Amino acid sequence: MPSRIIQKCGSLLKEKGFTIAFAESATAGRLAHEFSLTSVSGDVLKGGLVCYDAQVKEDVLGISPEFIEQYTPESAEVTRELAIRLARLIQSDVQVAVTGLTTPGGSETPDKPVGTIFLHIVVAGRHLALRKVFDGSPEQIVLMTADLAAQVIVEELQGF
Repeated sequence: MPSRIIQKCGSLLKEKGFTIAFAESATAGRLAHEFSLTSVSGDVLKGGLVCYDAQVKEDVLGISPEFIEQYTPESAEVTRELAIRLARLIQSDVQVAVTGLTTPGGSETPDKPVGTIFLHIVVAGRHLALRKVFDGSPEQIVLMTADLAAQVIVEELQGF
């Protein structure tokens, strides 16, 4: 069952007549999955793309290998590009892109430890970039990321 904030976000999206789409790396489709479990999923969820591997970011979304190498696959810059390019693939009012480190083995550094998540959310053309470091298991990090995305969208939609 999705969290209360995801259910609230889904209801608010429906109330406003908005749809949502996802480009997910670190969360590997879990955000779209959580939104698919809401009672309004058929009204608001357009779809999602899992782009866990950098090659998918390059081949499907058209981000250059040089750009990914310059900023790393898990970065604010790449996440922003995912959101922008997602809008070209899946027409929606809200685009959510996420990259980050839920387990060791990525581009972690002392300044970017495991648990670092980058979200880039576009609501009706307004860009919102977030960086958050979570503690917990990979699943806990992913679920906290889903709730954070939903909370940010709820706050943004209240202005519409």
